[in-house]
This record gives sequence, C-alpha cells and structure tokens, in this order.
Amino acid sequence: MRVFLTGGGGMVGRNLAAHKSAARHTLMAPSRQQLDLSNFQDITHFIQDSRPDIIIHAAGKVGGIKANIADPYGFFAENLTLGQNVIGAAKECKVPRLINLGSSCIYPCNAPSPLKETDVLTGSLEPTNEGYALAKIAALRLCDYISSQFDELSYKTIIPCNLFGPFDKFDLIKAHLIPAIIRKIDDAVNASAKSVTIWGDGSARREFMFAGDFAGLLWRACEMFDSLPPVMNAGVGHDYSVKDYYEIIASVIGYRGEFDFDLSQPTGMAQKLTSCELASSWGWDAQVKLTDGIAQTYRYFKGVEPCKP
Repeated sequence: MRVFLTGGGGMVGRNLAAHKSAARHTLMAPSRQQLDLSNFQDITHFIQDSRPDIIIHAAGKVGGIKANIADPYGFFAENLTLGQNVIGAAKECKVPRLINLGSSCIYPCNAPSPLKETDVLTGSLEPTNEGYALAKIAALRLCDYISSQFDELSYKTIIPCNLFGPFDKFDLIKAHLIPAIIRKIDDAVNASAKSVTIWGDGSARREFMFAGDFAGLLWRACEMFDSLPPVMNAGVGHDYSVKDYYEIIASVIGYRGEFDFDLSQPTGMAQKLTSCELASSWGWDAQVKLTDGIAQTYRYFKGVEPCKP
C-alpha cells in the first residue's frame, strides 16, 4: 500500500518506519519542512500528488503533565488544527481509509477502570491535560461523522495507552513519564545523588506500552483495516504506580539512592488503565515486557544500541 504518515519525525512515526513491516509498503512521511500540516491547501495538494491508499494521522503537539499544564491553549489549538486539516483534506480528496491516533487522555477522569471505548464523552476530563484531550476527542468524532455520512470513506481511531521507547523525548520539559524518569535517574547516577524527587505522592497509576509493539499494531491495522473496529484501545492491560516506575527504572539503570516526594506538584488522574478486550478479540496483544522495553529505551538514550522494533 501507499501509506501517508503524518508525524513521521515523532516517536510513533520513527518506530513505524523502523519496523520490519514497513518494507512491505511505500511509506510517505514528509517532514515539517516538506509539508506544513497547518495549511489545508498544502495537505490537499500533497494527497492529490501522492495518491495514498491510507493515511495514518500521528502528528501532534505532545508532552507530559508539566508541558500540558503550562500551555493548555497550545495543546488544544495546535492539535485541533492538525486533526481538522488532515482528516478534512483526506475527506475532500476521497482517501478511502484513515487511521487516527487518539489518546487515553480522552477518557473521563472519573470513569471506572479499565476504560472501555464506550466511555468516551461520558464525563468530565482530567484538568491537567484537558486541552489536549478535547482536541483528540474532536478528531475522533470527526472520523465517526465522516464514516457514517460517506459510504465510500472509512476513518477509524486507535486509542493507545501511554507509549515509550526509542526516539522518545528525554528532556525534562517535554518528556512523558518514563523518559523523564530515565533522564532524572541517569542524571542522579552520574552526579552520585542520594535522592530523586517524584512529583506528587507517586500513587497515580499508569499503563505504558513499548512503541515497537504499537508500530506493529499500526501495520497490522493497515493490512487488516476492514476488520479493525471503528474505535479501539491499544494497551497492555495492566498498570503500575508512578512510584513503581521509578523503582523499576532505578533497578534497570542501577540507581540505589532514595526517593522523596514534592507534594506541591499535581499527582494527576488517579488511574488510566485501558480495556484491551476489543483489541484481543481482534487478534492483537502486546508482546514486549516492561523491563525489556525500558532496558532497550535506556540503551537508546545512552546511544549504545540502534532501534530495532
């Protein structure tokens, strides 16, 4: 297939391109310099020229809790624009199939775990990332509306849990939880620090999947698109507390210091565990163990191992 991927320079996009399944297809992943996704006409012209069989919309402004709190407007406005432009241009050009990437942030903060696909829009959102979540919900509903209104178009959404792996961002301003912990603990080891600070009380529970696993799921979704549910979670089916992740990563890296807690900082949504029942019934389950994925991600961070999803 001819696959048009947005966000090819991000963690998901780069893992998708590095995956062994990519060799079976023609992957078109223009950089920001090559294609401005904030310009609807530019996207339309690219689609008309490249004639993709399917689009994977993975582009977006992403970041951890600190970044989301600091810039809710930016996370909402940029992701809303990208979703409207990419999905709208696909519809105008009559691209028959599209896979939109959602986020587990779109689930209500008070919904019981595990979070099921039917829980979307049943309650209020977690305030710390509400802007990002609203934009992602808008893209999901846009895909739903197009698919129901135009028989020749089928646009679907996959909702991954939190992801980590090679090609992630490890700076402490933009990083998500696992790469941020890797950076903090590696810095502590290098500085012989006696303690590492955890935001909040460490009790919030999060589900993380290795990005190489998710790349495999996306290629499977392209190749088995007709059987893919309209909206489907992608996760590992179990979670750990933030404190657990610090301890697990400390064990992988070899840090033996202590942890303290900054209770002036937000803990975030108490739990965000997704239901994997639909994905499992579709025939897909994650394969990479957490410690193996962390070890590979740490080797990538240190520059001692290439990425081989």
